[in-house]
Amino acid sequence: MLVNRLKQLMEQKHRVVEQEHEITDEQIEIQALLEAKARERERAMLVEQPPPDYSSGEAEPEALPVPAAMIHDHQHPGKRQGVNAVSCEMFGSSRWILVLGVLATSLSALFAQANYPPPPERLTGMNPCISKQTCHECIQTPHCAWCAAPKFSEKRCFLPNINTKIFATCPPEYTWNPDNVFSMLRHRNLTKGGYATGGGGGGGYGSIESSYSNFSSSSSSSSHSHKESWGGSGSRRQEAVQMWPQEVNLKLRINEAYRMSFAYSQAEDYPVDLYYLMDLSKSMEDDKKKLSDLGQLLVESMSKITSNFRLGFGSFVDKVVMPYVNTVPKSLIEPCDGCAAPYGYKNIMRLSQDTSKFAGLVRNASVSGNLDAPEGGFDAIMQAIVCRNQIGWREKARRLLVFSTDAGFHYAGDGKLGGIIKPNDGLCHLDIGGTYTHSSLQDYPSISQINLKVKQNAINIIWAVTEEQINVYKRLTKQVEGSFAGKLSDDSSNVVELIREQYDAISSSVEMKDTASSAIKVKYFSSCLGTGPAVETSKCDGLKVGTKVEFIAEIEVTSCPANRSEWKQKFDIYPVGINETLTVNLEMLCDCECERQGHMYEEHSPECNGVGTLNGTCACGQCECEERENPDEIISGYFCECDNFSCDRDQGKLCSDHGTCQCGQCVCNSGWTGPSCNCRSSNDSCIAPGTTNGVLCSGHGDCSCGECICHEEGSIRYSGKHCNKCPTCPSRCEELKPCVQCQMYGTGNYSDPEECARNCKEFVPEGVETVIVDVDNDEVPCFGTDEDDCKYNFVYYYNETNCLQVRAQNDRECPPQVYMLGIVLGVIAAVVLIGLALLLLWKLLTTIHDRREFARFEKERMMAKWDTGENPIYKQATSTFKNPTYAGK
Repeated sequence: MLVNRLKQLMEQKHRVVEQEHEITDEQIEIQALLEAKARERERAMLVEQPPPDYSSGEAEPEALPVPAAMIHDHQHPGKRQGVNAVSCEMFGSSRWILVLGVLATSLSALFAQANYPPPPERLTGMNPCISKQTCHECIQTPHCAWCAAPKFSEKRCFLPNINTKIFATCPPEYTWNPDNVFSMLRHRNLTKGGYATGGGGGGGYGSIESSYSNFSSSSSSSSHSHKESWGGSGSRRQEAVQMWPQEVNLKLRINEAYRMSFAYSQAEDYPVDLYYLMDLSKSMEDDKKKLSDLGQLLVESMSKITSNFRLGFGSFVDKVVMPYVNTVPKSLIEPCDGCAAPYGYKNIMRLSQDTSKFAGLVRNASVSGNLDAPEGGFDAIMQAIVCRNQIGWREKARRLLVFSTDAGFHYAGDGKLGGIIKPNDGLCHLDIGGTYTHSSLQDYPSISQINLKVKQNAINIIWAVTEEQINVYKRLTKQVEGSFAGKLSDDSSNVVELIREQYDAISSSVEMKDTASSAIKVKYFSSCLGTGPAVETSKCDGLKVGTKVEFIAEIEVTSCPANRSEWKQKFDIYPVGINETLTVNLEMLCDCECERQGHMYEEHSPECNGVGTLNGTCACGQCECEERENPDEIISGYFCECDNFSCDRDQGKLCSDHGTCQCGQCVCNSGWTGPSCNCRSSNDSCIAPGTTNGVLCSGHGDCSCGECICHEEGSIRYSGKHCNKCPTCPSRCEELKPCVQCQMYGTGNYSDPEECARNCKEFVPEGVETVIVDVDNDEVPCFGTDEDDCKYNFVYYYNETNCLQVRAQNDRECPPQVYMLGIVLGVIAAVVLIGLALLLLWKLLTTIHDRREFARFEKERMMAKWDTGENPIYKQATSTFKNPTYAGK
């Protein structure tokens, strides 16, 4: 009965067709949608089949292709692909029942509209396939198919769901409409807890299906639903798996987005490598002592996170050349009291599970000294990252590098101050003792070099810095992927809490990034921990151990590279800071088999080498051009070689709505030029507002299509809408200094107020307490010293209206004022006092000496013994003589 009724409906349908001559595009579209709905039901029946079970020890297949019925998605209803087409017989009798049901539904819709006149405007809109002349151009247009039949009078490039007449006329073996094909190569199960387990053993598999049927997007895209499993609790311990799947193959058409599901889960007890890199200049001496005291507490704290923990230690100072360190021979041996000789970087303790010796090595490490405030930490970071064997980084571990300092950092270009001009090569240069050997041979690495090595080696840097430097390093986190900044107390007493807090912040979030080339666009969608629909985001927060987060990667090839070898590319999707990736082997479907040698290809074939364009029929030796469905689209010319609809478009608009299409070329209206009339012929938009000289692009660029293309002159690069920004120009700071001095401090060449007002009209500086450079806003820092030997600094930038803006420090940094009179009087007084002191000292010494001599004289005099005697030549005054003959009395 059902078959008879359907035959009657078919006869009624033919009668209606004969009356109306054709079925409207709206009806065809409705029928195509109904057929697509039927195919969705068939796919649902296929997807419900259980996945293969490999838990019994059977080897998994090398590649897991997605069934053809699943790949044949709703983007290409009615798609046929020659010998690769899916046979209708595979669906059995159930397909015929569905087709009959769809036919009955479509006829009912047809009869329901039979009494109404056709709509005044076709609902199919613009057909992008009609203007494509070659097969590769055709399949690079979304949803278009190509008919390669040798004898074919219709348009070869068509939409299968709209141009049903062409689709029915073209033989299936000549229809080329490739599908997006997805298959998984490596898909090891996620680690649910502890370590991943092998396929055998007593562990079972709990299947979790990642379905995003409620995900919606305005662009047409293919989608794919996967099922992935958690690893069971087997007895064999293997490395943890946190990304699923690990490697996939994808064949993708141009401008057709493909949605691929993948998952991330943080494994329990995941290994952690922590390398503590410390500034050991003299100012960090108390921090070193505190770290050695807290070493065991740090080990205990990290051991609570994971039992598989390794710890290492390294130190740095700066390059051993002037002006970074004092190169006086004595200072090279001992730059300060109790200091060791200066050095660039030393790996003191490689990553080891023997964490007990960490505190002792930190305690025994000697501090050193340098001259300037910034340190050579970037040299140390580069070596600590790239010297993987010397440091001991593990392949499967979360790698943390704690960078502790109380100062800023030198970066690329600063080495020129010390005569070092060779750029940093980003390679390992540690000797057998762990000392950086190229410190004085290579420049410091740049921020971008540090960021590149961080991404390549999946390392999270924790900037543990003091309060004075925290703002600088917070801005640095925006430039270095996966880095975090934390405030360190003056003596590093909070280092354990800081590392634990930063680790919790790192491990509780996941951010997906990729290494796709410019020809590939990747968007990420996820509901994170929620149950709602997926939204566009690449980062999820609030994760816990064992939490599984499902993502969708929407992959789209935006253009085919000119080099054919680049049609096959490999890129990675990876979580920031984790050394695990999802590798995507992408093959771009950019051409057709019929255009390749050996695939029904004929050089200079008469079928493709005539003078006609297949846009009409030849009647009596004259071309009669086809009439288009859209009456506004006209084919003309002697050979029907011209039309008014195949010209270049801009944003979907024919000739950008600024001209008319004549024989395939845009004839632009006045004031417009270019292949698609999208360029203004006037150069007014290339002249900076407020200028009166009419110079294009400020004289530093070329005006092309109403936009400035700025020049690059060696190291000098101009930027901005009108090429009026030059952050690398050395002279701009010098030009602004006189006006900043006179307006802010009343000094400089224009110290006279009238002269300052006359010469400084371009800007009025904004006074601030501290000048902070906003790199994201292209601000350029400037420094100067005035005639009073006072230092000042300011920044300049250009706002949205290209006006010069200046922020300057309110107060100059001047040396303490010197009182000359006091110094002179002090010197005189000092000279007099010193002279008096010397005289008194001389007098004191001579007095002591005289007294000692006199005492010795007295002593000798007292001890002298003289004999009694008379002088032999002494003659008494009276002489008595006796007369011997005198006898008297």
